[in-house]
Amino acid sequence: MIERYSLPKMQKLWSDENRFQKMLDVELAVCRAWAKKGKIPKKHLENIEKKAKFDVGRIKIIEEKTKHDVVAFVNNVSENVGLSGKYIHMGLTSSDVLDTTLAMLLSEAADILIEDLQNLAVLLKKKAKLYRNAVMIGRTHGVHAEPITFGLKLANFYAEATRDLERLNYAKENIRFGKISGAVGNFSHIEPDIEDIVCAKLGLKAEPVSTQIVPRDRHALYMSTLALVGSFLERLALEIRHLQRTEVLEVEEPFSEGQKGSSAMPHKRNPVVCERICGLARLLRAYSQAALEDISLWHERDISHSSVERVILPDATTILDYMLHLMLEVMDGLAVYPENMRLNLKKTAGLIFSQRVLLALIDKGLTRQKAYDLVQRNALAAWKQKKDFQELLAKDKEITKLLEEKELRALFDLSYYLRNVDKIFQRVGI
Repeated sequence: MIERYSLPKMQKLWSDENRFQKMLDVELAVCRAWAKKGKIPKKHLENIEKKAKFDVGRIKIIEEKTKHDVVAFVNNVSENVGLSGKYIHMGLTSSDVLDTTLAMLLSEAADILIEDLQNLAVLLKKKAKLYRNAVMIGRTHGVHAEPITFGLKLANFYAEATRDLERLNYAKENIRFGKISGAVGNFSHIEPDIEDIVCAKLGLKAEPVSTQIVPRDRHALYMSTLALVGSFLERLALEIRHLQRTEVLEVEEPFSEGQKGSSAMPHKRNPVVCERICGLARLLRAYSQAALEDISLWHERDISHSSVERVILPDATTILDYMLHLMLEVMDGLAVYPENMRLNLKKTAGLIFSQRVLLALIDKGLTRQKAYDLVQRNALAAWKQKKDFQELLAKDKEITKLLEEKELRALFDLSYYLRNVDKIFQRVGI
């Protein structure tokens, strides 16, 4: 069984303690790089490395006065190292620390999401194999179309999950850029090789051309990727919701012992988890729009993006983490009803084989339009008269003069529609 979702990983990632620790990691990496260039005496570096620390509570007290979180952080760290504090934050601007820290946080958040999605992809692949031959009706516009299998449906979702894994990995690499280039990105009070050293030490790449900040197209791509993954989960959740309708009931999301579906109707078993996933996907798309709005800033930087990112980045990564765990639980405990799939296949009394009859008549020499009209005429009669489609065709003289009884009967063979399922599975590596 899949373990129920718990917050610790992502919650710890976005905690003040972890964020300030990464900010300290940046400051220390800069100090070490300066020391290599002889700008910080060895004794001061040793003192900084030994005593540099922070206290979240103290930072908040200082920030009440400074109204600036990075200044408060630097002041707090400096309090602990004495005279050596003058070397901390040397040549830097706030965004050097903040954006480089953010790159690390978003990269680690991506790792969590990639692991989640990998787990879901493995489960989808397993379920696709299990139901490879579970015949069901394919639907277009919500209406019966032609036979498929439930495994084929799941293979489609598995293939999308693998594409989303590629997107997440790309988004992670695209966001792994820090900057230590100063107030307007021109290295006025620091050198480019300091940036190279610091970024390499922190597992990042140096932003080729920055302003005061790392360009926000990187963050917009990251957020758009999260929205895409969320939309994939919504598509899967929506499919389950449709298939759980009473009139269909081909699958059903897990319903635990003691769970209640309605305060008024004791019989209700609603797809509430899948509905929750669909709702949260809307938030991710809204957040991606906000990230796109953050790209355009005044000149070398304004601060209009900052307040937005403080909300959308922790929220979006946490929400997607949660959604992925919800879908893992749903797919792990999904109830599948092959017998209902078989029953639903028969609801149209053979109409789902209409295209094969159409093509057979064309093969016999009829024009497409004439063949279509003949088949549609009988299909409409089957609908209105609630009669078996094959029986009506067998009584139509214009059809029977072209198709013998044996030929007509063969056109209603389910296996014909499923003959390429294995080839499709091979294409997606199942």
